Amino acid sequence: MVVKSASSAMAGVALLEEPMVDADEIDVAVIIPAFNEVDGVGVTVDRVRDALEDLPISYDIVVVDDGSTDDTAVAAEKHGARVVHLSENRGYGAALKAGIRNSRSRFVLITDADGTYPAQAIPQLLHAVQDRDMVVGCRAVNDRSVPRVRRPAKLLLGALASYLAGRRIPDLNSGLRIMRRSVLTRFLHILPSGFSFTTTITLCMMCTEHRVSYLPVQCAPRVGASKLRAKEFTAFLMLVLRTVVLFNPLKVFLPLGGLVCLLGMGKLIHDLVVWNLSETAIMSFLAALTIWSVGLLADMIARLQLNLDRSHIR
Repeated sequence: MVVKSASSAMAGVALLEEPMVDADEIDVAVIIPAFNEVDGVGVTVDRVRDALEDLPISYDIVVVDDGSTDDTAVAAEKHGARVVHLSENRGYGAALKAGIRNSRSRFVLITDADGTYPAQAIPQLLHAVQDRDMVVGCRAVNDRSVPRVRRPAKLLLGALASYLAGRRIPDLNSGLRIMRRSVLTRFLHILPSGFSFTTTITLCMMCTEHRVSYLPVQCAPRVGASKLRAKEFTAFLMLVLRTVVLFNPLKVFLPLGGLVCLLGMGKLIHDLVVWNLSETAIMSFLAALTIWSVGLLADMIARLQLNLDRSHIR
């Protein structure tokens, strides 16, 4: 449902000052992926509308029914959302991408259907995105929406991602964020279909030096049962490594080669002490040189691809 508000209650939101790309485009599309969220989706839609209706912008609230087996779609439509139906459960990221492709807007805002993220923070996100490419609703590590059992893993992944990206990432996978569509669509083809969608777009933006800001938010406990499982941690870890290798491979290959080189030096010193030089030390040095060479080649390819993308956008 597309709504246009003529109110000037929030003159600080300058979305209407950006040149209109297409007459059919609106200011912001709110994408809400939902899989068996009949208890929370209606309340979420109402809260989002309440947060947007007094702003001087046009908006579209889109609920993507990700193959739900309950009345999620019915509840969303009853509360006035436009519903995109997926015939089977394809995953959180797939639902978001379906909603993005089925909407037209300058900005894309995503949130969850479980009532976790505060809709009242949306006006602040809209205001902050004026001169940014992405603004993220940042949860504290001890936020009540983050189960205690997941907090150590969240801290570890966040620290690793911050190191590899070369920029501090306060919240790696927050599901409340607003993005400039022209930037988001650059990465849409590599964004995964699972829960790692938000992690990937964070790393994509950070590693390519886009303008990203974080806005602290306080979340509520979710409505219903979580769909995230403990096995996702390994998938998240591999995703962080793959994404950084794609954009900044030296962050991975240089330390890895250095570790192998140090092991070789340790073995060489040991061999010199016992007067028995082995081929293990030599092989370690050769392995380190190979890893560094592959890293330099990967870095050259990554930089070439980024330059091509930027020239294409211009």
